[in-house]
Amino acid sequence: MDVSGGRGQPRPGNDESAEHTGPEAPAPGGTGDAPTAPSAPTPADAKDARPEGPTPDAGAPAPESGTPQDTGAAPDHGAPDHGAPAHGRDRAPEHPEPPADRPARAPAGRPEHPDHPFAHSGSGKGQAPQRPEERRRGGLLMGRPFGVPVYVAPSWFLVAILITWVFGGQIDRVLPELGAASYLVSLFFAVAFYASVLVHELAHTLAALRFKLPVRRIQLQFFGGVSEIEKEAETPGREFVLAFVGPLLSLVLAGLFYLGLLAVDPGSVPGVLLAGLMVSNLIVAAFNLLPGLPLDGGRMLRAVVWAITGKPMTGTVAAAWVGRALAVCVLIGLPLLTQSGALGSDAVDNVGMDTVLDALLAAILAAIIWTGAGNSLRMARLREHLPELRARTLTRRAVPVESDTPLSEALRRANAAGARALVVVDADGVPVSLVREAAIVGVPEHRRPWVPVGTLAQDITDGMRVSAELAGEELLDALRATPATEYLVVEETGEIYGVLSAADVERAFVKAMARPS
Repeated sequence: MDVSGGRGQPRPGNDESAEHTGPEAPAPGGTGDAPTAPSAPTPADAKDARPEGPTPDAGAPAPESGTPQDTGAAPDHGAPDHGAPAHGRDRAPEHPEPPADRPARAPAGRPEHPDHPFAHSGSGKGQAPQRPEERRRGGLLMGRPFGVPVYVAPSWFLVAILITWVFGGQIDRVLPELGAASYLVSLFFAVAFYASVLVHELAHTLAALRFKLPVRRIQLQFFGGVSEIEKEAETPGREFVLAFVGPLLSLVLAGLFYLGLLAVDPGSVPGVLLAGLMVSNLIVAAFNLLPGLPLDGGRMLRAVVWAITGKPMTGTVAAAWVGRALAVCVLIGLPLLTQSGALGSDAVDNVGMDTVLDALLAAILAAIIWTGAGNSLRMARLREHLPELRARTLTRRAVPVESDTPLSEALRRANAAGARALVVVDADGVPVSLVREAAIVGVPEHRRPWVPVGTLAQDITDGMRVSAELAGEELLDALRATPATEYLVVEETGEIYGVLSAADVERAFVKAMARPS
């Protein structure tokens, strides 16, 4: 048992995780819809029942940390199951467990540690890794269309000010009679433009919900928006549709604004606004159709390569490298096109403020695309290794003890059996609670003969029973659904398999993240 002294509970349903978790780069004009990486359950703060008494002897031997072993399982390239996550059995085992003086059956396929003691009095100074904030606040909550929260990030306000300033100057040249009111019209345009970006993102969200893919949130931010879809599509066809609906809606909006423009005077305020919204939505659609991750066109390219090769990872690698090449083209080509006048402006021969701003804009766009492509590769590698996280392999062997058993006696039985966890059972052998590892650390060795294990245990709730067959995202979903430090792992028959520590899962998760494909 890991007696690092860390305390608390695993983080609930990412957020934000690992969280755990790979970062997602926002993509311009409503891109960045790549599925979020699942978050590793990491310990959080929670109070531990620590008996009164002196602190443990700092010189006492420290126990084995119990780092989980590699499973060697072959990566599963298929998409995860999108149904309700399995939480293990929700009832007590049908068969009584072994008496308190006998360990639970040793799980097959996982290493035992008979040579390492179950627990000793340690200093308790070690701290388990702290979890990041689970629900990353995306800014100002604007609503929950279709049950999905929509946030406006603080960076949006900076962009709104920039759009108001730039577009306001253009309106002032076209309609000089407006005077200062031209900037008020420009502010309305900025809000309307981001409303159309929201429609773009809602198209992705509705498609994801139609395919039963959970959407964590929508965020409007610098250079567009992002729909945080938590899981991948099951087929390349669904992946293509999921990516294409966003640019398609932007094209539809551009067509609607064009029809509205036909009904008004182009030289009026409504005409200028409709023309600006039509052009901006055309740009959003065209930019997102570029064939490189993290843009929608990159996801479409990924789906095509996936369909041809049958390997989603191959599609991700191809689309990500095209995205990186695209970032280089934007960095070099956009300033050259602007300076040459190919984008509709007059050619310039000298370097002025406009040239510097064009280069800065190109650098920002290139950085977003390059970073997003790299993040897509990292998330794909993580998903490739996720199936290696298996409850059956990570579970610690456990010894059943009764609630009034002294802690010292319980640890003696565990050490004798080579077990590293304690399960408190009733008189019929039915498990009722789990002895918390962090609580054991807080009990000095000289007091352990007088401390019953029941005072250090946490009652087993339905969500704290997990199936030994869980693996990958299903395992992480089950742990996030019910935060705890330890979980009772059971067979399909209800028989105790052992105890799963959230710290062990976290270490295995981090190890999977670091391992190359």
